[in-house]
Amino acid sequence: MDLAALLDRIADDVAPEIGRGFVADYIPALARVEPERFGMAVAEVDGAVHGVGDWERPFSIQSMSKVFTLALALSHGDGLWARVGREPSGNPFNSLVQLENEDGIPRNPFINAGALVVTDELAQRGDAAAALLEFLREESGRADIGIDPEVAASEADHADRNRALAYFMASYQNMLHPVPAVLDQYVRQCSIAMSCADVARSALFLARHGVRNDGSRLLGLSAAKRVNAVMLTCGTYDAAGEFAYRVGLPGKSGVGGGILAIVPGRCAVCVWSPCLDARGNSVAGVAALDRFTTLTGWSIF
Repeated sequence: MDLAALLDRIADDVAPEIGRGFVADYIPALARVEPERFGMAVAEVDGAVHGVGDWERPFSIQSMSKVFTLALALSHGDGLWARVGREPSGNPFNSLVQLENEDGIPRNPFINAGALVVTDELAQRGDAAAALLEFLREESGRADIGIDPEVAASEADHADRNRALAYFMASYQNMLHPVPAVLDQYVRQCSIAMSCADVARSALFLARHGVRNDGSRLLGLSAAKRVNAVMLTCGTYDAAGEFAYRVGLPGKSGVGGGILAIVPGRCAVCVWSPCLDARGNSVAGVAALDRFTTLTGWSIF
């Protein structure tokens, strides 16, 4: 299949969707992102990467980082699952409601409360954001990947809801480290800037059933399967059912406008377009992945 030509076609097909929706203006640094941007990259399991549009332009990965921190945490064992669930939430990603009803145990690792627990789990072995950054640099082959200081400062200044989530979980003894330290690491991990090509390359271990780009194994077969499963059911906030219906792949979105999707055994795909729908997912990004699976027939269903 000529993936370069396919991506050109997809970009043409979704052009009317680019700019529809709204940028994440509740984070001031993201509010200034140009809404007309669009990029898409496909990284094949043999390492070949194809792209279209702004596929090599860095953007804030935001909640896409949660896939990688979850994988890093699970690479040390599955004890994390005693502290966080694996079910869809059905509520906004920063909701406090379920935490109170479920004794401080987040519904899944991709809502903000769950991701804070994952970061707290990683913090037992050092700075979680630093560990994530090292991993992403190694997998992408890009030593210059870093944290966007403007985005990090902007998020830290507007982190009251995340702070409340973390302190609430701490009241149920579900935080192991001081909340300010965990929140600092969480904000920095979300503020990493990468291109579509970087993200797709870095996520190939999930398409290879746990095997990294250097041939070493990060996750066992079962653990890799489970990360993909949680992505499918929980990766696009409370629109995961709609995403599975339209796209048919494990995916994880971020309010920076990026979406990562995995085709097990074939490739990792990353698309970026900053304008979001009401649930926080890229409008043009979902449309592009819908076209991708329709035209290729590459779906898990």
